[in-house]
Amino acid sequence: MHGNKPTSHICSQKKKNPLKYSLIDMASFLTYSLSLMKLLVFSSLLLILVSCFVKTSNAFEGRKDWTSAIGSHFHTVEISSLLPASVCTTSSIKGTSNKRQSTLEFYHRHGPCSRLGQDKANPTTIPSLSEILVNNEFHVKSIQARVNPNSNTNQLKNQKANLPVQSGLSLGTGNYIVTIGLGTPKKTLSFAFDTASDLTWTQCEPCAGSCYKQQDPIFNPSTSTTYCNVSCKSSECSQLFSATGNKPGCTSSSACIYEILYADQSFSVGFFSGDKLTIARDEFPNFLFGCGQDNEGLFGETAGILALGRHPISLISQTAQKYGKYFSYCLPSTPSQTGHLTLGKNGVPCNVKFTPFDNSQGPSFYFINILSITVGGHQLPIEQSVFKTSGCIIDSGTVITRLPPAAYATMRIEFRKQMSKYKIAPAFEILDTCYDLSGYTTITIPVISFTFSVNVKVNLAPFGILVAVSATTACLAFAPNWDVSDVAIFGNTQHKTFEVIYDVAGGKLGFGPDACQ
Repeated sequence: MHGNKPTSHICSQKKKNPLKYSLIDMASFLTYSLSLMKLLVFSSLLLILVSCFVKTSNAFEGRKDWTSAIGSHFHTVEISSLLPASVCTTSSIKGTSNKRQSTLEFYHRHGPCSRLGQDKANPTTIPSLSEILVNNEFHVKSIQARVNPNSNTNQLKNQKANLPVQSGLSLGTGNYIVTIGLGTPKKTLSFAFDTASDLTWTQCEPCAGSCYKQQDPIFNPSTSTTYCNVSCKSSECSQLFSATGNKPGCTSSSACIYEILYADQSFSVGFFSGDKLTIARDEFPNFLFGCGQDNEGLFGETAGILALGRHPISLISQTAQKYGKYFSYCLPSTPSQTGHLTLGKNGVPCNVKFTPFDNSQGPSFYFINILSITVGGHQLPIEQSVFKTSGCIIDSGTVITRLPPAAYATMRIEFRKQMSKYKIAPAFEILDTCYDLSGYTTITIPVISFTFSVNVKVNLAPFGILVAVSATTACLAFAPNWDVSDVAIFGNTQHKTFEVIYDVAGGKLGFGPDACQ
């Protein structure tokens, strides 16, 4: 058996029927908890922890003549390659050993590789790109509010009324799904993984409050011989406040109660618990997680959230003895491909260059420093103070990268200048630089590059520069923040084709260029 040593003295009661004694307590606690959450909806948010990855070269020195350097500063792109296929293609990690410690395949929740929504008797409505972008605003605003509690959340409130209720998309979680095992005997569950979350949670029977529809059978702790409730007197219970932003509760039977709240008013409330976690062939006894008894919101039929943050109760910290606080992922370039989440260091590409996390910004998110941005060989004239004012995180749950307003405006001007031969199309939701590509099968677009601390330079793939909104229209895959104080977010569209590596123990983030298909 692998994994950490069992945590001692965390459980208030081993089981036979571990929930029976406390359902009345839970019901009364839920009544109080839900009232409290309505008051705290914009003050307690959980989301995304992040980091950055890279391949280096020196930062550009001044403007270059991009018209004479098309080979190195431009991509030639087939428009059809930006669109997802209707069949699933298994991706691979290039240039690495197959002897990974623990590599899990994952997929986009709405693509053809996903098991979610493939029940023909009960089909799930796949949200449009417009719905995905609008919904993802809640995720972004949640991060902004958590990083900067004084940020303006009024715009978030105003946007809520316009959200499509039947989108089927989680408003507080990531888009990518990974499958792990929980309990004894093992029950297989599909989770959305999130680098900005600290508490892993799943829905649990008997759903004393309510449970939303999920693809897998809901976890029943009464059938697991290794399940236990965490005592509200334990040090582990007291860690919930820093992990979720909400103070834990306590039943009359001394069971620890967690609550977690998202910016769209989705939430999960239940018992803070321990049980055996299985990842591939590795087992971790007494893994701490939330066993949700009241769960409401649009969580996309996943079983819950797999937290990859830096907090002591995150999955990364709880499996540190085995995996060394080291993980990486390859996001699929399109929803019709699969990706990989790897825990542990073995097999990482040898050409990875690392940029340090910026720990001066605090321990909650994966902060990185942007030094410069280059478009088509032209380093943009952006003052360093623009990036330092807001800071930057890397986040697997944000779809489109958000930049400080001044940085985005400068990028947009240069990108439009270099794309002037293509017809401008109307804006699409938050994307305001779009092109009508009717009549083209291939186009030429400028390479966009980010340079991070220690001159680690990341040249984005075409998938990280343009997003197709139809068969003939594509838009620049960046958007501005609302305010100069809002944190910049290096979103998942820009992670594509890289193996993104989080060396949490080493305090650095790496990019394996062109490592993923």
